[in-house]
Amino acid sequence: MPHDILQPFAYRINPPDRAALMGHEPALVWFTGLSAAGKSTLADCLAFRLHRFGIHTAVLDGDTIRCGLNRDLDFTAQGRSENIRRVSEVSQILLDAGLLVIAAFVSPYRKDRDAVRKKISPLPFVEVYVKTPITICETRDPKGLYQRARLGKIGEFTGINAEYEEPLEADIVIPTTQESPEEASQRIIQHLQARSIF
Repeated sequence: MPHDILQPFAYRINPPDRAALMGHEPALVWFTGLSAAGKSTLADCLAFRLHRFGIHTAVLDGDTIRCGLNRDLDFTAQGRSENIRRVSEVSQILLDAGLLVIAAFVSPYRKDRDAVRKKISPLPFVEVYVKTPITICETRDPKGLYQRARLGKIGEFTGINAEYEEPLEADIVIPTTQESPEEASQRIIQHLQARSIF
């Protein structure tokens, strides 16, 4: 069936209805940064703290998505962009359900992150740049990826032999060498409250 004749089904319960039931607005908090920067740790910390506020969240993590939904994708520029495109589609479904979505992905290209922002508009998109020096990321390197990339065993590895485009105007920048996950999570929560998301 041609894609141009397909239309989303119009359900009687709409996103505002679901948001009212949840008691808070849906929003997408998007963590971006190098591998081993601390994105997943921060996402977990934020989700835990929001849970204590009674906020309904869903967490999307790069490794988890790559193990399932996107396991067919490679790490070329095209594969990375398709990875983020699919994540944006899943995020939209979760947002329509009224959830506050927390996404943790390297997402190295600005155009892909901007596409996610545009996709979910007018819902809030909070770009959080987890700014960790590559030297620190390499010392963490829990899976040994940096070492393998340095040895030429992994091609197109972000930060080594593939580019990472830093956000130009991130909503929040987290210098992980100066700020704990708890402190950073509190700043994000204050940002969400300032935008009347809950």
